[in-house]
Amino acid sequence: MDEFISKLRELNIGTVKENEPMANHTTMKIGGPADLFIEPSSIENLAKAMELIHNYELKWRAIGRGSNLLVSDRGIEGVVIKLGRGMDHLDLNSTELRAGGGYSLVALSTIISKKGLSGLEFASGIPGSVGGAVYMNAGAHGSDISQILTKAHVLFEDGKMEWLTNEEMEFSYRTSVLQKKRPGIVLESVFRLTEGDREKISSAMQKNKDYRKETQPWNFPCAGSIFRNPLPEYAGQLIEKAGMKGHSIGGAQISDMHGNFIVNAGDAKAEDVLALIQHIKDTIFDLYGVKMETEVEIIGRK
Repeated sequence: MDEFISKLRELNIGTVKENEPMANHTTMKIGGPADLFIEPSSIENLAKAMELIHNYELKWRAIGRGSNLLVSDRGIEGVVIKLGRGMDHLDLNSTELRAGGGYSLVALSTIISKKGLSGLEFASGIPGSVGGAVYMNAGAHGSDISQILTKAHVLFEDGKMEWLTNEEMEFSYRTSVLQKKRPGIVLESVFRLTEGDREKISSAMQKNKDYRKETQPWNFPCAGSIFRNPLPEYAGQLIEKAGMKGHSIGGAQISDMHGNFIVNAGDAKAEDVLALIQHIKDTIFDLYGVKMETEVEIIGRK
């Protein structure tokens, strides 16, 4: 690893930190240190870093704004790549939008709404990055990324870059081809929007934001929805029906506002959250015979 770090620093790719606490980079404020943490300053520098990672056969993981992640208390082996500054470019040409993987989804939806363009209203309260949203086909309020994405520029672990069409992304509920089939990093995405009434768009966005404020506990550190909805059932409703809202293990607590949110109520550890997740799974299966699957990504050393 020392030789790798030395060569990486020579490339001057951006921020490089050893043993960086992941609690500083997740919305849940939980997570041990990453062996190596890098924040590339451009797509070109990220490609250089990935080529080096591939040559040294190191494990790697890309993150955006740290939502939808639960990182082990023991941290992450290998390299964590954060898409942030330098990967947050934006270009709008009529109704075609091209955005960097590090761009904030909330900020993007706000900017677009002010220009009278429709398509991103559903994203007005999703606290992630463009890259992360495309990676997991983020959605809300009856829509998702797959409805507007034209193509995604992806960097694969062998260092090759490729534009994937909407069809090639193989979107389904909260998943894409990048999660297991073809691991890669979303560098930038192109979205197809439509012209609309600015006031109606802003009104719809505000309604979505208000709904989230009223029903979801974003005033506490949390990762978003913990479980996928076992349709036709809804995870939050099942957990509430089971009388589990407010239940806690250590510093982790099932939110009083929404059953499908676990909040860091004070110095929670990943092991507290994992224990609570398992308790929910067992309880819901025992009561209703429903198998609960996590939507939050659980990563790091076991």
